Amino acid sequence: MKKLIIKSGWLLSAIVMMASCKKFDEINTNPKTATEDQVQVEYFINNAIISAQMDPHIAERAFVLYWKTASRQHLSGGLSSGAVDDGWSTDYYRYVSTWLNHIYTGIQLADKKIASGDIKEYTGNLKQVARIWRAYLLSELADNFGPIPIQAYEGVNPDFVDVKTVYYFMLDELKDAGAKLDEAVVNTEALQKLDPAYGYNYTKWKRFAASLRMRLAMRLSEVDAAKAKDEFEAAAALPVITDMVDAFQVAEKGGWDPLTGVMSREWNAQILSTTMENIYTGLGGVKTEDQLNASYHTYIRDADWAGLRLTDHFSTMTNDPYAGFWFDGIPNTLDPRALKTFILPGDFTNPDFSKYPSYSQVTWEQTKRNLVDGSNNVVKELEAKFTWNGSNAGAWGTKGARNQWRGYAGAAPRLSHDFRTSTSKRIFFAPWETYFLMAEAAVRGWTVPMSGKAAYEAGITSSFEYWGVSSFLGAYLASTDYSKTGTSVSWDHTTEPPATYNMNFRDGYTNTAGTVAIKYPVNNLYMNGTVKNDLLTKIITQKYIAQVPWLPLESWNDFRRLGLPFMENPNVEEPLVTLPDLNASNYMTSNVKFFPQRLAYPSSLKNTNAEGYQQAVGFLGGPDAVLTPLWWAKH
Repeated sequence: MKKLIIKSGWLLSAIVMMASCKKFDEINTNPKTATEDQVQVEYFINNAIISAQMDPHIAERAFVLYWKTASRQHLSGGLSSGAVDDGWSTDYYRYVSTWLNHIYTGIQLADKKIASGDIKEYTGNLKQVARIWRAYLLSELADNFGPIPIQAYEGVNPDFVDVKTVYYFMLDELKDAGAKLDEAVVNTEALQKLDPAYGYNYTKWKRFAASLRMRLAMRLSEVDAAKAKDEFEAAAALPVITDMVDAFQVAEKGGWDPLTGVMSREWNAQILSTTMENIYTGLGGVKTEDQLNASYHTYIRDADWAGLRLTDHFSTMTNDPYAGFWFDGIPNTLDPRALKTFILPGDFTNPDFSKYPSYSQVTWEQTKRNLVDGSNNVVKELEAKFTWNGSNAGAWGTKGARNQWRGYAGAAPRLSHDFRTSTSKRIFFAPWETYFLMAEAAVRGWTVPMSGKAAYEAGITSSFEYWGVSSFLGAYLASTDYSKTGTSVSWDHTTEPPATYNMNFRDGYTNTAGTVAIKYPVNNLYMNGTVKNDLLTKIITQKYIAQVPWLPLESWNDFRRLGLPFMENPNVEEPLVTLPDLNASNYMTSNVKFFPQRLAYPSSLKNTNAEGYQQAVGFLGGPDAVLTPLWWAKH
């Protein structure tokens, strides 16, 4: 029998860790020698989709430590303070290259079968599905690193192209592939089992293609507005993802393979960040006493309570409006999704409380932490049970060394255990994103099928349904209360908050009561800091909340594109080598130089494809560094 070999080389040597001419028998499950009849397009698509769910090794590095950190979905240093790990980046680049290898090979095989007439009724559709998934994978790679190859896997080191070319290619592919899908094609039951997302329901794949096209078109809003508008309007006129039954999601499972949960590693605490604390608190005006049973009510504080001021142990060198404070209870009002996402410390009877790491009970069980002096004498004991405090990354200096609460898993709200057990479905695209994209398009004056307000409220409704908090929806949508960042929920309420508001507090060291004027933060990255409560800020704030915890890369993308929502600067009690432009004289302002913009290329690329690496850096428009913005991002 004739053996089948397809060229499939892209990021050669250490990057891809596979030969540039990849035999199908090395990819397929079995046998070791494969004939053309035995090799099928659907095998490669299945491999590409399942592998991209990320096994725990790469999920921890990319999804958790890079994306969730950069988007401030949890507290972590590293990338949020401008630092990357070359080993992690090398691993991620290698993994994505393997996923792309699968999908490019599947497309090549489909073309070969179509040309030879060796086809089944659904072969043409499989090629279109592969092209759609390739567009997603290319977007993931380009949004992390920047310039990449698109004409690849041909047995030679490929040419890199600029990000604009990558985006135009992806948009063209989604338009053409989506249009060519034949919804009338009937699949076999065996084929359906090889698509973990949609079971080869081509109607749903068409919706995903159009929805992904909207996402990528909107990415160009700040640099190529005409292209963004044209592509978005064309995609929005097609059937898109507007219901969870059409969401692109893949079921997780336990163990250690690509379907294991992306947030399942026990040693990743995933505690509440200051960014999320500020966004959730006060937003929507829903009282926490209405969200929690009576046993929690004694811990709920008054609406005008700021907490304890502890400036010897909590950093004040950041533009977090509550820098230097620690909140000794539960806020009076919280977004109803907050306490579903992050579970209070000490809430041991809550079934969603995460008792990770299971091998160290004291880590999650101990809620009392000490603040100490230079001689390690206890200055203040903090009881963190049923308290709501996020934490910020950066250089805490002496204050951090003397603060035993900071970063301690058992003393801060942590991600719900529901997302840690590999029993969820990882979401790649959900209906709320469709609605928030349409709301943004409407605000920009683009032609979309619904009004901005209707789309905005539909996005919030979809998110509330996902979290099971729809009973609070009516009051939430009507709320004019400001969050800690100065944003309200009601679409019709665009009145800007005052510059300051008065809050009561207690000195944590002397127990002296006081009053402080809290300033709403100024977000210099958006509209030069002149607004906090306009329509686009509302939309992106709600989109950000809805994307937690499944779509941190998209939240990072929105922040890089727009500077929204507000994210406080890392602390600079000491200089941050990885953020050299952020210092003691400017930490109250926001600047793109204070936030990560991309991942630097792994050193293995430079070592194995020097010419391609130089091409890539040339297209970046700046050094191969974390702080070099991508083409579509704010500069």
